[in-house]
Amino acid sequence: MRREESISKIIDWPLFIVFILFLLMGIANVYSAAFDPDHPNIFDFSQKYGKQILWVAFSCFLGFLVMLIDASIYRKFAIPIYIFCLILLVVVLFMPAVNGAHAWLGFGSMGIQPAEFAKIGTSIALGSYLSRLNLNQQNVSTVLVANLLIVVPMALILLQPDAGTFVVFTSFLFVMYREGVTYDPLILKLVNVIPGVKFKSTWVGSHFIPILFVVIFLSLVTLLMSNNVITFSWFPGIVIPGFFGVILSLFLLAVVSYFILRWMSSRRDKNRVTLIVLIGFLLCAGISSTVNFGFQGLAKHQKDRIELFLGLREDPDGEDYNRNRAMAAVGSGGLKGKGYKNASVASVESNHVPESETDFIFCPFAEEWGFIGSFTLIAMFMFMLVRIITIAERQKSRFNRIYAYCCAMILFYHFAINIGMDIGFAPVIGIPLPFFSYGGSSMMSFSIMMFILLRLDSQRNQMLM
Repeated sequence: MRREESISKIIDWPLFIVFILFLLMGIANVYSAAFDPDHPNIFDFSQKYGKQILWVAFSCFLGFLVMLIDASIYRKFAIPIYIFCLILLVVVLFMPAVNGAHAWLGFGSMGIQPAEFAKIGTSIALGSYLSRLNLNQQNVSTVLVANLLIVVPMALILLQPDAGTFVVFTSFLFVMYREGVTYDPLILKLVNVIPGVKFKSTWVGSHFIPILFVVIFLSLVTLLMSNNVITFSWFPGIVIPGFFGVILSLFLLAVVSYFILRWMSSRRDKNRVTLIVLIGFLLCAGISSTVNFGFQGLAKHQKDRIELFLGLREDPDGEDYNRNRAMAAVGSGGLKGKGYKNASVASVESNHVPESETDFIFCPFAEEWGFIGSFTLIAMFMFMLVRIITIAERQKSRFNRIYAYCCAMILFYHFAINIGMDIGFAPVIGIPLPFFSYGGSSMMSFSIMMFILLRLDSQRNQMLM
């Protein structure tokens, strides 16, 4: 690529255009959600919509600076950037609590959330490390380092506490799965200490993400059944508590699966099949026990949110008020919506939906633009995600590809969980909708993340590692 080539020829315009559209739509949505009749000017910087314009302008300015920096800088300084983010996460723990969380670094009347920028730092560090890793020669140390890059900031964020950002960091596991990182070395290290057992590979470590989905499913099943009882009509006197019913069901499933797999497998693979079934049963039983007893040890408000989300109990005007009102606002939009600035349930005046300009920003949008507008917004987000994945797959540099996938997964988590909260498909954990929710930290972090991606893509033919 020639040095004199203009920015207009190297930037990915489809992604850039949808990004700019989101910024403009986000400003318009915050203006509607936080509108004050006494301050109708959208450029009134004493109001949230005026401040949002400042944050967008400043984010674009930072993005312009990012586009001037050579893309190789991020790979060269990945570890210093990552360490700097960790230092900020430590420092913020000693700051005064805001809404019960030590998550803000204050600068006068302003403040930033280091956790938002830690997602970028972790993406860069993970890309730098995995791009240097020989996936054909993975060992315990390489797998541990890859996971520690994610676990360390997660632990610091959990101490704040910030459950929403903590959950978002699990998105990096999917990126490692895409790059072929396997947990086989760790599992083999643990399994081969058993006398008489010697395996060279396992099925479990290479399929960690599918197993993770099974774990989540079993956890939900355990919680749904733990407070119930199982009765048998043909034996009226037998009553089994739901938790033990889960264990019994899993045991019977494991036994049946064991004999089926033994019958289907060849003689030389029987040891491996036995190990898989044994690990599977122990995993299932362990999950059921851990989830059940761990759930009992949670704080009351955490247990309340989980129980309300799973439908174990109802409290529409109490603990479940936010989610209940959010669903009401989304549903009241109907097919075509009530029109711009005509939201009633999610309006500032009614105050039925708390934080309607931040965590529940989708509510006023859905109420004003209805199903058609909501579907259009979701389609635009899906286009952005598909475009980022397309950009990732055309990279010649592994670092570029890994970073692009990190961006895609972070955006997907935010998009899916935020909208899921508003329609009752996800628990309320407090997570912003990218480019829409009011807030300087999230706006800057998402914008910088996108501009770094655009810059890396613009030099994709120069960065080959």
